[in-house]
Amino acid sequence: MCPIFGFGQTVCSLESRERLDATLAELSQKDLSDKSVQDLVVEIGRGFIGTPYVEKTLELPGEEKLVINLTGLDCTTYLETVVTLARIAKDGELTFAAYEKELEKLRYQGGVRKDYSSRLHYFSDWIFQNQEKGILKDITREIGGTSYPNAPTFMSENPKFYAQLSNPDFVKAIQADEAAIAKRTYYFIPKAEIQQHEQKIQSGDLIAITTTMKNMDIVHVGFAVEQGGRIHLMHASTGSMKVEISEKPLSDYLAGNKSQSGIMVCSLVD
Repeated sequence: MCPIFGFGQTVCSLESRERLDATLAELSQKDLSDKSVQDLVVEIGRGFIGTPYVEKTLELPGEEKLVINLTGLDCTTYLETVVTLARIAKDGELTFAAYEKELEKLRYQGGVRKDYSSRLHYFSDWIFQNQEKGILKDITREIGGTSYPNAPTFMSENPKFYAQLSNPDFVKAIQADEAAIAKRTYYFIPKAEIQQHEQKIQSGDLIAITTTMKNMDIVHVGFAVEQGGRIHLMHASTGSMKVEISEKPLSDYLAGNKSQSGIMVCSLVD
C-alpha cells in the first residue's frame, strides 16, 4: 500500500485513488438529475459488488487520519463510501476534495476529524449524529419499530482490542459517548416482524442490524435492495468476504443468526 498524504492528513493508496477517480469520472458522464440520493446509493453500491472484505482499514498508528480506501471494505466503510459518493453525485460536486469533505462530515462527530475519539465508533451514534446533520432520517419507529434498549459499553470495557485506547483520555471520551447514547431513545424492528413491515422499506435505505449482546448496539450494516418483491441486504459480507447482495431476503438473513435481534432503518435526505 503506497499512501498519498493529502490535505487534512488524508491517507489514500494509489490503487484506491485510481478507483475513486475512475468512479467520479464515470458518474460525471451520466445525467443524474432525475435520481434521488437513494437511487444513487443502489446504483453506486452495485458497482462495488465483488470488492474484497477487509477490516480495520481505519486503524492506523499515530494521529487520526481521514482514511480513504475503496479497494478493501468492511460493512461500515462500504456504507460510508457509497453514501459519500451518492451525496456528492447528487450535489454535482464530483471531485476528490468534495469526497474528502463529505466523508469527514459523515464519519466524525460534528463533521470534523480531531482525534481517535472524535470518530463515530458506535453506529447507533452514527445514525443519531448524521440525522442531526440533516443527512438522514431514522424511520424505524414510523414504519413499525418498538423501543430498543441501547446502552453499549463494549469499547470502554475492552480497550485491549483497540490500540488507540491505550490512551486513557480516549477511554474517558468513549465512556462519555456511551453515556450519551444510553440517554437517548432508539427503536428497532424485531427480526420476527421484519417481513410484515418490509413493504415500508425502500431500496437505498440504510439497514443497521441490532444485537442481543447487551454491551453492543449494532453488529452489521448495509443497504436495502428490492429483488423479486422482497428486501435483500447489499453489504460487505464476512461470509463471502466480499461485497454482495444477500441471497436470502433480509428477514431470512437475520433469522439464522442468534446474535442478531432486528434492524434499524434510515432514509437518506435528498
